[in-house]
Amino acid sequence: MSSQQQARAQAYAITSGKTAPEAEPSPTSRLRALFDRPQLSPGQRRIAQYLIEHLTEAAFLSITDLAERVGVSQPSVTRFAGAVGFSGYPALRERLQAIALGALAGGPGAEESGGNELQAAVDAEIENLENLRRDFADPDRLIAVGRELSASTPLTVLGLRISASLAEYFAYAARRIHPDVRLVTRSGSVAYDALLQSREAGGTWLLAFSMPRHAQETLTAVRVARSAGLRVALVTDLALGPVADEADVTFASGTGSRLVFDSYAAPGVMAAALLQAMTDADPERTQARLEEYEQVSDQHQFFLRD
Repeated sequence: MSSQQQARAQAYAITSGKTAPEAEPSPTSRLRALFDRPQLSPGQRRIAQYLIEHLTEAAFLSITDLAERVGVSQPSVTRFAGAVGFSGYPALRERLQAIALGALAGGPGAEESGGNELQAAVDAEIENLENLRRDFADPDRLIAVGRELSASTPLTVLGLRISASLAEYFAYAARRIHPDVRLVTRSGSVAYDALLQSREAGGTWLLAFSMPRHAQETLTAVRVARSAGLRVALVTDLALGPVADEADVTFASGTGSRLVFDSYAAPGVMAAALLQAMTDADPERTQARLEEYEQVSDQHQFFLRD
């Protein structure tokens, strides 16, 4: 039963004077909810995956045995327990054992809801996209920011560490429709130079991408941009946080955190939506640049003919 179906059943029970039975989540679902935290490192995600896939055995392992099975250090297991909200590994193991014993006894929620970890990761991304779709019901803010990014010459795009891939995608596409797009994927003084030069050249906006785990360098670079006089539009997974606090406008969309490394279906769509808003902001320039690019690409045979 989905959460929406369950909510409707409960509402019906209230109006009809009856109590709707609540469906117990499966052990795997309970573990996924327990470990579904974007701030977990890739190494900690590996521990979580092992516990989910080998619950009935792993719940009774010592910290030494669990560390050896996963291929991590004992301190890593201890830090993982703290990251998911426990005082230490013994407290985490106690919770795991309670869930495992319920599964072994065949009690409520012992039956799996179906699907594996990869399917669960897809389900989580579908939920992120559904949330983004609801946000797009009112596109006025996105359209307004797209207009501002289109008018900023140069337009600087920042993405450090894991966020570089989204920044590179955006910058690659934006160069087809904007005359001066500057990409920053290196931190430190190199980034500061680029941001200061962009402002001196007449740029007014920085578009920054900040995906978990959020980098300290991103926060510093955004602060440098603001101090230089650039306004900041931020694409991230959290509407609140240190980087979001520094931005002029924030577009938050969930990331997939079910696997060892995050996936970015919703942030990717958000980036594409901002590109669309930029194209719509100056349709004549967009059309002229796209036509010119097609001529150049045909002349030099950039692409294979399908």
